[in-house]
Amino acid sequence: MGAVLYEVMHAVIPPVTRALWRPTVEGLDHVPATGPVILASNHLSFVDSIVIPCIVPRKVTYLAKSDYFTGTGLKGTAQRMWFEGLGMLPIDRDDTRAALASLDTALEVLGRGEAFGIYPEGTRSRDGRIYKGRTGVAHLALTAGCPVVPVGLMGTQDIQPVGSNRPRLAADVTARFGEPLHFTNRFAGVPSGRARREVTDEIMAAIGRLSGQEPAGVYNDRPVEA
Repeated sequence: MGAVLYEVMHAVIPPVTRALWRPTVEGLDHVPATGPVILASNHLSFVDSIVIPCIVPRKVTYLAKSDYFTGTGLKGTAQRMWFEGLGMLPIDRDDTRAALASLDTALEVLGRGEAFGIYPEGTRSRDGRIYKGRTGVAHLALTAGCPVVPVGLMGTQDIQPVGSNRPRLAADVTARFGEPLHFTNRFAGVPSGRARREVTDEIMAAIGRLSGQEPAGVYNDRPVEA
């Protein structure tokens, strides 16, 4: 059912989305057509997880709050179908084990030879700066032995600004895809903690060059109210 729903919705949503927002896309040829790959992006808006899958010609799986999948009634059913149709998987962000569970889920996706989307910053930037990356992305890249394609998004915050629950139809959106980064052979024999930190920093530097954002130099903590 999930696969059928995805095929149906993916035949409709991307063309409509591209027609509405007319994003400028650069470097899309850097995304491998097949095989496991991580798309690591900066994070400006909730719609980032919609924009990227609507641009990339292959399925990109993201994790979404489990609350989006548990609603009741007509609204809850429609919301669940929307997120499942976009290829998203539920994760309980309030569970202390959620971080480990999300990594396991991501490795399952990559193990099937699919594309997985991740925001190394962890949560949306509320001031436009790019924040220090958390090392989960490096763990995935080194464990799965797959390339990482850095992605720089610009303008998605204007589609749905932080605090807004309705997307705008007009926005100047740009998505830049960088050359794939490969790490496995380069970090053989390097202590795991140091390897994950260096890989993450390299990924974030690549994303920052694509997005043109000012580095914050610190982690971006999720607001209590989010």
